[in-house]
Amino acid sequence: MNAKQIYLDYNATTSTDQRVLEVMLPYFTEVYGNASSVNHTYGWDAEEAVTIAREHIAELVNVKPTEITFTSGATEAINIALMGYCKANQHRGNHMITCVTEHKAVLDTCEHLEQLGFKVTYLPVDPSGKIQLESLKSAITERTILATFMYANNETGVIHPMKEISEITSSHDVVLMTDATQALGKIPVNLKEIGVDIATFSSHKIYGPKGVGALYLSGHLKGDVLPILFGGGQERGLRPGTLNVPGIVGMGTACEIISTDLTGDSLRLKALQTILENELLTIEGLAINGANSPRIPNTTNFSIEGVDGSRLVRTLKNLAISQGSACTSSVLQPSHVLKSMGMSDDLALSSLRISTGRFTLEEEITEAVLEIKKAVELLKVTA
Repeated sequence: MNAKQIYLDYNATTSTDQRVLEVMLPYFTEVYGNASSVNHTYGWDAEEAVTIAREHIAELVNVKPTEITFTSGATEAINIALMGYCKANQHRGNHMITCVTEHKAVLDTCEHLEQLGFKVTYLPVDPSGKIQLESLKSAITERTILATFMYANNETGVIHPMKEISEITSSHDVVLMTDATQALGKIPVNLKEIGVDIATFSSHKIYGPKGVGALYLSGHLKGDVLPILFGGGQERGLRPGTLNVPGIVGMGTACEIISTDLTGDSLRLKALQTILENELLTIEGLAINGANSPRIPNTTNFSIEGVDGSRLVRTLKNLAISQGSACTSSVLQPSHVLKSMGMSDDLALSSLRISTGRFTLEEEITEAVLEIKKAVELLKVTA
């Protein structure tokens, strides 16, 4: 019989919380109306469910419900925000600023904007994964219209100082956007307090269903984002298409649960992270990437000198963990995040990410560390 599988890849996706699923189910079979059907109770009931979900999400991040737009996920929300804002404001300027360690959803969209004639400055990071605020100040020009930085890095968990970044951008009348996908549900996210103008989220990272996300646009940006999709007037014309009512209800419920459980969940995840990293650091040649920066409490990215990360992942058959690299065109590439932090290709390829979550048990962490230690010793012997 195979040993029990241990899931430690919560930054990739989460299971749908049973409480979320139970709330969603009636919207597949009983309350199945189209939220845009305004002439009967089926549509009214669906519309009300969407309204309640919008309120739950807005309350969690301290914004107005009218500032939340539903999308198919964070990637779509990022595309709508970047493409829509830049196109609507190119009369003001054609320059934006981001960071080299952003998610590909941001970097690839920026690359497309460059092909359309926009200029993008990619700020570097130090070995801890942090940007230098002085470099942001120096990068802003009279043609800069937007800056975007992810709240927490999906690979290392490093948190950008969004409040300090906001103080800089607002003083130069530059709109600030953040991909808050990995921060939501792990640390408090108060968008009004921080001063963020645009933010994106994804349901399946917070124990909600896949295929739904949300875009926050501050009320003062009304009319400043052009639609990039067409075919209907849903979501105030910004994101057309029949609303995914069950998914939206699920995301709203997931946010409602976070509102009540966040403090306890964060403390528990931090305790697991401490146990995990203390044990991992007993392995010779192991280093925690981003350890000297503020990080979300569920993410540990580590490198082991002289150990092939791909072989290590294949050896750890009972652990669902992620290698700190991406597979592109069937060719393994070192992580752009870790390389930007000054790592060699070989060391970046030796890196792994463990991301814990709501259902991770302490005994699973203990078992995982034992498995990793055994695998490392085996690989060092056979190297």
